[in-house]
Amino acid sequence: MTKPVLSLSPVVLVEDDVELRRAIVEVMELAGLAPNPFGDAQTALGELNAEFGGVVVSDIRMAGIDGLELLSRIRSIDSKIPVILISGHADVPMAVEALQDGAFDLLTKPFAMERLLAAIERGLEERRVVVEHRALRAAAELLAREESALIGDSPAIVRLRETIEQVAKSDLDVLIEGETGVGKELVALELHRLSARRGRPFVPINCGAIPDAAADAELFGTAPEAGSLRRPQFAGRVAEAHRGALFLDEIDSSSAAFQSKLLRVLEEREFTSLGSSDARLVDLRVIAAAKADLQAAVDAGRFRQDLFYRLDVVRLHIPPLRERREDIMPLFAHFAAEGARRIGVRDYFVSDSVRQHLIEYAWPGNVRELRNFAFNVVLGLPAAAGQTPTAPHPAKALGERVDEFEEVAIREVLLATSGNVTESVARLGVPRKTLYAKFQRYGIDPNLYRQRSGETPHGRGSPV
Repeated sequence: MTKPVLSLSPVVLVEDDVELRRAIVEVMELAGLAPNPFGDAQTALGELNAEFGGVVVSDIRMAGIDGLELLSRIRSIDSKIPVILISGHADVPMAVEALQDGAFDLLTKPFAMERLLAAIERGLEERRVVVEHRALRAAAELLAREESALIGDSPAIVRLRETIEQVAKSDLDVLIEGETGVGKELVALELHRLSARRGRPFVPINCGAIPDAAADAELFGTAPEAGSLRRPQFAGRVAEAHRGALFLDEIDSSSAAFQSKLLRVLEEREFTSLGSSDARLVDLRVIAAAKADLQAAVDAGRFRQDLFYRLDVVRLHIPPLRERREDIMPLFAHFAAEGARRIGVRDYFVSDSVRQHLIEYAWPGNVRELRNFAFNVVLGLPAAAGQTPTAPHPAKALGERVDEFEEVAIREVLLATSGNVTESVARLGVPRKTLYAKFQRYGIDPNLYRQRSGETPHGRGSPV
């Protein structure tokens, strides 16, 4: 069987057939899911809100509220909740209508349970991305207007912040490249926040998570169908981004059909909704993100060359964390503070093994992995022990390791003193002139630590 993306992931199951409902629940539980079964749609609706982090699976033919009406009501709650519909009749018009109305997938009985689990897996992944996008936007909105969301003072990040500030004012389309977890959407949000379009919609699309059958409705929306209550008007993501920014995440994972649909929007800045014959103009800035080299994808025939040239107006590259290791400690401190606030922890312990892990680990998951690690440290979980890294950094010469330790020690003291140089001199036991020389040697700006004073709690035993 297909293994779900998330263990114990919430799945609301609506099925009025008792025996079938029991069988599906058993399969879901064996697959590591957390099904919440209901015999009718009305009761299930009481469990759903915009914060729901899972997937809905529902039969179509039911007494009272049927599956199509349930889909319509769920979309009024949150149009991004994936709804998988099950039909007992191979009704092609019904299937087309359901997909156009925004159903994530549709299965006809009898169906293989592996097919259902695969659809749930894709739905959970899409929902996870939506929830992460919303949390990231909310976090960005809390940032002070003058403060960049990109933490770190490595030369690469300093240059990236300067470039973002310059590019943001141009209103040109931007292509962002970088490995998974480096913060591509955060860069996109910074571009939007610093642009003349700030305050307007920032609309993200996970290009690799939208099935081709649902792409037209998702991108361009649906026009209301005359005399039908089944298909209410849905604006679509492109229309939602009007006068704002459209963020095409994981554009390198999109299908050839999806790429073709995007091309006209980028070329003409116009689109046509499903069920309508009228083209609509749209004013938007397009920001795309790819985890791989799009030029290489074009050369390999996996990505349209004409679409690539439309996207590649300005290109930004975000370096992986292993190439800017001086940013690890400030990022760790920031995420530990965030975790402490969210969890309600006022004090936590940073062991020597954690310190060693921060210095030596290669962080293949980049900033996202570091954030998860910091949360584990705050919680005091065994996963934060840091003694068995799966991707250790290559061995280094003694002098380089000593330099790294010295740099980390200086950064830790600056964090603990909120950038107070006088107090840092006292704690480190070195002359002020020597400390300033080391600031210059390691590219450390104590002002960055002052800017975040009051936000970072200190761990027991070792300040972070």
